[in-house]
Formats: sequence, structure tokens, C-alpha cells
Amino acid sequence: MQAQYPIKVQAIRSKGRTDRYYVFVPLPLAAAIGLAAGEEVQWSLTDKNTLFVKRVNSSATPPRSKKAKKGKQARRK
Repeated sequence: MQAQYPIKVQAIRSKGRTDRYYVFVPLPLAAAIGLAAGEEVQWSLTDKNTLFVKRVNSSATPPRSKKAKKGKQARRK
């Protein structure tokens, strides 16, 4: 299965700082590869038109969310 998710590169420009560029990973793509918030990835330039991304520590389990379930919170009060 090959899915495409077109995105735009966003630029952040601040006085006295160099420009920064951000690329957001669409949620369906992140879910498909099991990407989690806080996970570290590394970009590599394959050629002028292709970026390659890989996990820095591929053997590690992605961090889990620390959100509590609403039902458990309600019982604790």
C-alpha cells in the first residue's frame, strides 16, 4: 500500500534568529509507522529531491502517552 500525504514546509522567522523550517507528519502516516510524540528521528539527504527519515534508536519501544483515562480520574475524586 502506498499513500501520499502532500504537506507544506512552514517557515518561522524571528528577529535576531536564523530562519527555521518545520515539516509536520500527518497523523495517518505517523500511525501507520508507529511514530510517537517525543520519538527521535534523523533526516538524511538521498538526492536533491529525496529526504530519508529513520528512527535514531530503532530497537527502543516508542514512548507511551501519560494521559489518564477519564473513568479512572472520575473515581479518584
